[in-house]
Amino acid sequence: MTRDLSTPPSLAPGSLAGSPQPVIRTGGGLVLRPWERADARVFLAAYGDREIRRWHPRRPSTEEQVRAWFDAYARDWQRENGGHWAVTGDDGAVRGRIALRGMQFGDGIAEAAYWVLPAARGAGVASGALAALSTWALDEAGFWRLELDHSTRNAASCAVATKCGYVLEGVKRSAGLHDDGRHDMHLHALVRDR
Repeated sequence: MTRDLSTPPSLAPGSLAGSPQPVIRTGGGLVLRPWERADARVFLAAYGDREIRRWHPRRPSTEEQVRAWFDAYARDWQRENGGHWAVTGDDGAVRGRIALRGMQFGDGIAEAAYWVLPAARGAGVASGALAALSTWALDEAGFWRLELDHSTRNAASCAVATKCGYVLEGVKRSAGLHDDGRHDMHLHALVRDR
C-alpha cells in the first residue's frame, strides 16, 4: 500500500538504484563489495558454522540456492529494498557478510545485519564493516536512522553494535524465532546528526 506523505521522502526514489552498488573501503583494510557468483561456496560454508547457525535461522542449503539469493540481493538494490555486501580483506578473501535491509525511503530508515566467519572473529571485522557501512548510509546515501536487532543472548553482537555507536533502545519481547525457540531481541539504533 502506498501512502501520500505530507513531507518529502528522506531519500529520493532512484537515488540508490540509479548507480551501481558501491564498494566501500574501511580504514582497517576491509572491503565491502557486492556478492559475486564465485562466492557461493564460502557463503554456503559459513552456514555450517555453529555460531552463524545459532543466530541466523534463515539459511541456504545448496550453492544453487546461494546463487539465487545473490540474484535476489541484486534485485533488492535495483528495487531500493536493500544492499548486501561481502566483507573481504585487501586480499579478496571473504571474512563476513553485512547488509542494509528493509530500506524505507519515506522515513529514511534501514536495518543493519552481519555475520563473520570463524577464522576472522576477534579481529574487528564486524565492527569495522558496520562502522564503514553506517558512515556510508548516513553521510552519503542519506538515511536518517539505522536499526540493528539481535538476540538478547548474543553478547558479541551487542558489543559490536555498542562499539559502533548504536544505542540500545529497548527489548522487543519474543520477537525473534531461532532454532531453540523464541528470543527477546535488543533494538539498537544509530541516528544521523542533524
